[in-house]
Amino acid sequence: MSLPVHDPIPAPYRVAAIQFEPKMFAKEANIETLLALCDEAAANGARLIVTPEMATTGYCWASRAEVAPEVEPIPGPTTDRFAALAARRGCWIVVSLPEVAPATGVYYNSAVLIGPHGIEGLYRKTHSYISEPKWAKDGDLGLPVFDTPLGRIAMTICMDASFPETTRIPAVNGADVICFPTNWLSEKAPSPTWMARALESGVWFISANRWGAERGVQFDGGSCVIAPDGTVQSSLDVGDGIVYGEVDIARGRDKRPRPGRSDDLLADRRPELYGNLTLNAYLWNAREFHGLDDLRPLPDGRRSRVAVAQFAPAAGDIAANLARIDAALAESGAELLVAPELAISGQVRDRDEAARLAEPMDGPIVARLREIAARRGAFVVAGLVERDGDRLFNTAALVGPDGLIGRYRKTHLADEDRAWATPGDEGLLTFDLPFGRIGILIGYDALFPEAARSLALDGADLIACPSLLNWPPVQPWDATAIPLPSYLDAGRTDDHFHLWRERGRENNTYIAFANGGAPWMGWSGVFGATPEDEPRQEAVVHGAAPGTATLTIDTTNLDARATTNPARAKDLVRMRMPIWYDPLQAPTDERTASLSGAREPVASGARPVGN
Repeated sequence: MSLPVHDPIPAPYRVAAIQFEPKMFAKEANIETLLALCDEAAANGARLIVTPEMATTGYCWASRAEVAPEVEPIPGPTTDRFAALAARRGCWIVVSLPEVAPATGVYYNSAVLIGPHGIEGLYRKTHSYISEPKWAKDGDLGLPVFDTPLGRIAMTICMDASFPETTRIPAVNGADVICFPTNWLSEKAPSPTWMARALESGVWFISANRWGAERGVQFDGGSCVIAPDGTVQSSLDVGDGIVYGEVDIARGRDKRPRPGRSDDLLADRRPELYGNLTLNAYLWNAREFHGLDDLRPLPDGRRSRVAVAQFAPAAGDIAANLARIDAALAESGAELLVAPELAISGQVRDRDEAARLAEPMDGPIVARLREIAARRGAFVVAGLVERDGDRLFNTAALVGPDGLIGRYRKTHLADEDRAWATPGDEGLLTFDLPFGRIGILIGYDALFPEAARSLALDGADLIACPSLLNWPPVQPWDATAIPLPSYLDAGRTDDHFHLWRERGRENNTYIAFANGGAPWMGWSGVFGATPEDEPRQEAVVHGAAPGTATLTIDTTNLDARATTNPARAKDLVRMRMPIWYDPLQAPTDERTASLSGAREPVASGARPVGN
């Protein structure tokens, strides 16, 4: 049976994330404390309550034999106790525990959604962290969405959030709320990764993290409720406690990230371009895979300087804009410079203005850009209005000392583009330069995690992102009392969340984000390819003033049998589970077109939904 197209939208309701430090070998005491905290949350009006990952038993188990006394079936004794509480309080509770499947004896790291009438859904962690393979099998239930009176609820667990697919697929299948039991570590929390998962798909994200240390592993705390725009509604830094928030399902179903605009984070997807998202491109040595049959080997790579130029392109003043690009190259001494979106033409307001400034790729604008690149002995990515017959494109040209290397036509169009531009028709492209393989995304493109992922799977060492954006904003965060690794700043930081940093981390790909300065938000930067548990490598222009940021990137080590260079090895990309990712490249239909207004999705299936 299918869900109705216009199912009733629940009224706003209170939710709670439980923060708790469980103790190993103290299961009964852990469960008693969790039951008490959940009962308190329900007594205070919480209708949906999320507890931390493996909170009934602790987490750092060394083997199947060690965890064997702790595992339970679902349903089982522990879920029965939480079901009794949910029935008595009329609430829904997400509990995470080590599960055993009685028919096979296989163990899983699992989360169960329990409602007033019993178990509503089961999820098994899909993407294992380093400790799970000591005892647990990767989840085999996919990424389901469960229809409830509180809206459509999905669950993901801890490391799952490092992979955009684990939130994106439930969102495409109609999820309103992501419940996130976690044992997150090695960075200040709320993690910017959690914030990225919420805002890129416009979902509520309820993160219940543990705190404290276990077997020498320090956990981050920072449990929180994150709104669909990626802002933290409420949080708790350290200690056992309850974080309350209010979920408004109607707000989440409107996938327009900013009022008064028609941009839509689901309807504007381009699934026809995402054909490699179900491929395991990094199961093999990168040199051997990409060089198979000598069809398109990766460049050998080297250390090189990459810069971004931040300025506000002057509308229609091509000479002034080219001069600024030239000056930025001279200042940075970079081998590659990325300039803002439409850096040569300036932003245009309508088709008439765009047509007046438009030129073909073999016109004088690109020729002048080529002269700059040749004189400076460098490569440049810069944007212009491109004319191709009667069509106009928002295009980024890639030029080098020897001329035009290629172009990328913006594929995901925002409101400003739809007034004049044709959607890009050449796909998501990568280009080979002496120092590595680069992809290009323009502005709004980067809000779609599928786009950067596609380029990473194609071997991109670096993604250039010329942009003119004021959203999503860079967000600060206060100090934490958690003892973080020495390479991390535990104090207040003004750029705790930066979406383009997250795009680099999740794809093990350098990101060169060149944004417009005021009146745009600025915050341009070159971000490293390292994940969240390693020291950051980046250079950032703080704020919206004009400036440049330059970083030396490293794309060497390709010749090693087992490369240790993150940009080349792409460990996180290799650990994806694409067996579950089919919905990301399925053709857009009513279900994926929009979750707002008269364009409500049809989520197929009964319970679970869309799996």
